[in-house]
Amino acid sequence: MDLDAGLAALRPLGGFFVLRTAVSPVDVAPPGPLPTLAQTYAGTPPDARRDALTARIETVARRLGSHEQRVSASIAHQGLAARLWSAALGCAALYGRLPDLDPALLLWDCDATAPDDLWLTEVRPLPADPGTVADTVLHGHLAPLGATLRARYGVATGLLWGNAGSALAGAARELDRWARAHGRDDVSERCRTLTSALFTHPLLSATGTLTGTAFLRRSCCLYYRVPGGGVCGDCCFPRPPRPSPRATSG
Repeated sequence: MDLDAGLAALRPLGGFFVLRTAVSPVDVAPPGPLPTLAQTYAGTPPDARRDALTARIETVARRLGSHEQRVSASIAHQGLAARLWSAALGCAALYGRLPDLDPALLLWDCDATAPDDLWLTEVRPLPADPGTVADTVLHGHLAPLGATLRARYGVATGLLWGNAGSALAGAARELDRWARAHGRDDVSERCRTLTSALFTHPLLSATGTLTGTAFLRRSCCLYYRVPGGGVCGDCCFPRPPRPSPRATSG
């Protein structure tokens, strides 16, 4: 199945899977100007008065009521990772093709929620093999994003790759659930096969254990440090650990 210009096959999946394109409905046209993700990772916004990544992390902090920058940075990172994995997996499983998700082609509205946050400016088909998907998401996005978050907020490398693994497993689980509910065994099989292959990648293989669609990570995203937060379903901790007395400035 060839990719269409609007990636219409993603729309029934909803939520994190939908990816807006240049031919999306006019009533949800992106506000402008928006930075590309390439500009975001490099810290070079088109409008010098506003840094999109900092703005998103500050928004997450307000919504969570968190005063620890590294916690908000971790949660923001996992959310963006989930968006990227969802769009990539959804296209790979439904179309058997991957749109080129080069960071220079993706506009990001840091104030919006899915699916109005990401806009693909041009649909260029790529193979949907594990190597191409890994190059696109891991190396194209999560590596430079992680480097920026480590430099700015001191978020640990292992935590960030754990977020990447958790986001991949979560996207695969939701896609598999949708496929089974709609009698799409072909989609379910492609999703599971691709996800299993991706978890053999050196950047993901040590992040946790994938069993079917269940995942147990070896790190923690720090959500337990959010006021009223706890541990996530795939957390390495069975219960929230006692917070350390380290400074809360991140």
